[in-house]
Amino acid sequence: MTVPAEKSLPARSVSSRGRPRRKEEPGGGDVRTHSAVANPESPFLNRELSWLAFNERVLAEARDERNPPLERLKYAAICGSNLDEFFMVRVAGVHRQIAAGVNTPGPDGLLPRETLALVRERTQSMLREIERVTRKTLRDLNAAGVRFARVSDLGKRARAQLREHYLAEIQPVLTPLVVDPSHPFPYLSNLSLNLAVLLEGGDGEDPEFARVKVPVGVLPRAVCIADTILLLEDVIAAHIGELFKGRTVLAAHAFRVTRNTDYEFEEEEAEDLLATIEDGLRRRRFGSAVRLEVMRDTPTGITAFLQERLRLAPEDIFLLDGPLGSADLMGLPVKRPDLSFPEFAPAVPDLDGDEDSGIFDTLRDGDVLLHHPYDGFTNILDFLEEASRDPQVLAIKQTLYRTGDDPRLLAALRTAAENGKQVVALIELKARFDEQRNISWARKLERAGAHVVYGVAGLKTHAKVTMIVRREEGGLRRYVHIGTGNYNAKTARLYTDLSLLSANPDLGADVAELFNHLTGYAEAEYTHLLVAPDTARTGFEALLDREAAHARDGLDAWVRVKVNQLTDPGMVEALCRAAQAGVRVELIIRGVCCLRPGVPGLSQNVRVRSLLGRYLEHARVYAFGNGGSPEVYFGSADWMSRNLDRRVEVIAPVLDDRHREAFLSILDTEWADTRGSWELNADGEYMKIPGDFSAQGTFAAARHPL
Repeated sequence: MTVPAEKSLPARSVSSRGRPRRKEEPGGGDVRTHSAVANPESPFLNRELSWLAFNERVLAEARDERNPPLERLKYAAICGSNLDEFFMVRVAGVHRQIAAGVNTPGPDGLLPRETLALVRERTQSMLREIERVTRKTLRDLNAAGVRFARVSDLGKRARAQLREHYLAEIQPVLTPLVVDPSHPFPYLSNLSLNLAVLLEGGDGEDPEFARVKVPVGVLPRAVCIADTILLLEDVIAAHIGELFKGRTVLAAHAFRVTRNTDYEFEEEEAEDLLATIEDGLRRRRFGSAVRLEVMRDTPTGITAFLQERLRLAPEDIFLLDGPLGSADLMGLPVKRPDLSFPEFAPAVPDLDGDEDSGIFDTLRDGDVLLHHPYDGFTNILDFLEEASRDPQVLAIKQTLYRTGDDPRLLAALRTAAENGKQVVALIELKARFDEQRNISWARKLERAGAHVVYGVAGLKTHAKVTMIVRREEGGLRRYVHIGTGNYNAKTARLYTDLSLLSANPDLGADVAELFNHLTGYAEAEYTHLLVAPDTARTGFEALLDREAAHARDGLDAWVRVKVNQLTDPGMVEALCRAAQAGVRVELIIRGVCCLRPGVPGLSQNVRVRSLLGRYLEHARVYAFGNGGSPEVYFGSADWMSRNLDRRVEVIAPVLDDRHREAFLSILDTEWADTRGSWELNADGEYMKIPGDFSAQGTFAAARHPL
């Protein structure tokens, strides 16, 4: 069983590798990103500038009026959230390099301080543009009947209603903190939104500074009064005198702090990894500040005071027009389906067969390929739930990276353990920003009787693999799931990913080797799988070298790879070697790409595109021409050094001919996309490809044909 045939492709001509390809329109020269070339002499693009170019492409979706206004607001919020994490991790990492005295150039030839200067300049303009787009979209929503207002815009009756709401629901949560010799400057948590309040001092004394934290998260950022939406910080500022009774408030201005969260856990010296990570999470809260956002009309004295207390350089101060923290606008309480994308219901293939059989009978008849979110994640949860209940199932083994809050997965594993099955959960405690949730899952599963393994020392386990061992006539049989996405029902509705359910004995044997290696450090030998950090890098390089040999022999040689990021210098060099040998290389890289395509004598045979849309492109697929007998792999690994050298990743071959054709068709359709596709040129700029053909729309329509 496989995904339905993808329908409604536009007219396509035959490509040089013998598969159909859409006739391409000229590049859209009027829409482009800033260049990611930091050093014109380098064959590598700058990683940080390439990431910022990705965020520019997301921001273009926020501007694109083909998207409904609530969706444009979400894109702007995503841009803000992306930039927050960029500062918390990437910019913080550059600061750490500078503090450590690192003077070694990166692959693009730039020193850390040179990269930081470029990033500071570009992020200043990007934040201002995110704000501008956000304000414009809020105006569009106003015009469509979704009313946003400042407190000063309200009439007398609405003001009275708002004050009543403030006193009952907001002020009890607030804590005014004055800074003076007996009240030291307070700790400002990461991404916290605050009000800097200036209070009149005594006779002849300077004004006093006070801080009020805007409790976003405890309270919603949006305050609804009748049919009007106001921002929480504006409501608090309008009633700030209620907090400081008897004092004269001179001013109240919003500001926001971003801190370094790139904390490294010391695994080698840890006797209890779970306790070490919990301690690390506490320490991470107190990382050094890397960015201060303040409203442009904030008095310079307040800005200078905050800058001094946070120990920031002037270049790390961002003077903005607001609203600060656009990421909080992701989930506004607005129910207007006419202003959003039409709701999409994933298809749920019937894998249970006849009433007296089940999914295991279906898988014995052949592998099942699912393309999420167009095919529902429900099938994966059903697979686990049926295994947890089936008396013939003896063991369930699973890797867990980012799980989310869906109760079905956790319940299935707990039920299996309580039913006496051997349950092994390899939970990655070091999944950034999901550590606390994963610790909670680990404890719950341990209490249910599951064997919980906290990953592998020195590595993150990023693989997406499940194995079920079942007693059947003729002996034990292994059933496996291998995917590109996390076991997370929420993101499975938002990300594009691929899943394979299989009873193939060779794949099952390889996955069994993997789990024995991860839990018992046994040596593993794999027949089909490429597994990082052991065999993935050498396996990929061998596949690229084989294509290069085919090209030198005059055979049709091509490579098409889809990953989220391409930053590893070794893989960039391997791709360039293949291109120089005459291999046609087509890359679909959603985010960061450090390979500079189209450079004569180096990468002239390489084309790079980035695909964006309603769903986050997350699948990883690797296809090779193999002299006319294409080979296709899929799995969890991006082509980054961390994935290939410092993570456990699983890449599986597509063994079924029908499924191989389905994978190649998916790649063809995505390469033909013009709705959300951008092409990277030799100058390091992404050019928007004009047109309205949407790969994502095509996949969705195939699940629900008219």
